[in-house]
Amino acid sequence: MSSPSRRVLLRAAHSPQFVIGAALVLLFVLTAVLGPVISPYSPTAQKMSQRLKPPSAEYFLGTDDFGRDVLSRILHGAMPSLQVSILSVAGSLIVGVIIGLLAGYRGGWVDTALMSLMDVLLAFPAVLLAIAILAVLGTALSNVILAIAIVNLPTFARLARGSTLATRELLYVEAARSLGVPPLMILWRHILPNIAAPLIVQTSLTIATAILIEASLSYLGLGIQPPAPSWGNILASTYGFIQTNPWPSVFAGTAIAIAVLGFNLLGDGLRDALDPTTR
Repeated sequence: MSSPSRRVLLRAAHSPQFVIGAALVLLFVLTAVLGPVISPYSPTAQKMSQRLKPPSAEYFLGTDDFGRDVLSRILHGAMPSLQVSILSVAGSLIVGVIIGLLAGYRGGWVDTALMSLMDVLLAFPAVLLAIAILAVLGTALSNVILAIAIVNLPTFARLARGSTLATRELLYVEAARSLGVPPLMILWRHILPNIAAPLIVQTSLTIATAILIEASLSYLGLGIQPPAPSWGNILASTYGFIQTNPWPSVFAGTAIAIAVLGFNLLGDGLRDALDPTTR
């Protein structure tokens, strides 16, 4: 590990936000990976004689209106949430950085055209834009990932563009241009490494947003389709019983809150560790 990376990790390790966020993110990832192994029951097995049971020794988090074990459904529902959030943010990060680098470095009509397209996407509320995309493409898991990636694309594009505009005028970039270094090599070796810090922080924060959007889409019936469990459709299926049997909604909502809080705290901790003014 390089010395700068080691210093960043040491600073982050002294941040309570980073430590707590990293612990919650690790808990989320372990739940997603080990959930199918440690869940006590099948997430889709229905026992109508056991419907709407409160938490007990047999069902630690109670049962839903079909008699399905809530704990098992929450454990199994973590993996779709992790998959959708990671893959969608990875897609929006890669494409958004390419757009931002190109717009910021080239400028002119290229910058105007690309940022105008990003402004069009930003004009729509995130969930509404995702709903419109899924209404056209369908509710397959790959389409959910694509919709969330498109929703988050402008965030990375604008961030990469702003950082590129500030970096392209630095002396070492001008020196590389004067020596005839190809633009792609300048972008890859000189600009991208120097704009990576804010992108890393934004990635963590955007994963939290993606988890919320996926849960919202599943709640509306446009994400993970029943009977496959996801945190959003657990909330949707038990909403009508929230006054008489709130346990499934409470526990599913708590799972979403913990995952989102973890990535937000992790992003805040990374931001402080990477900020040169706090050194």
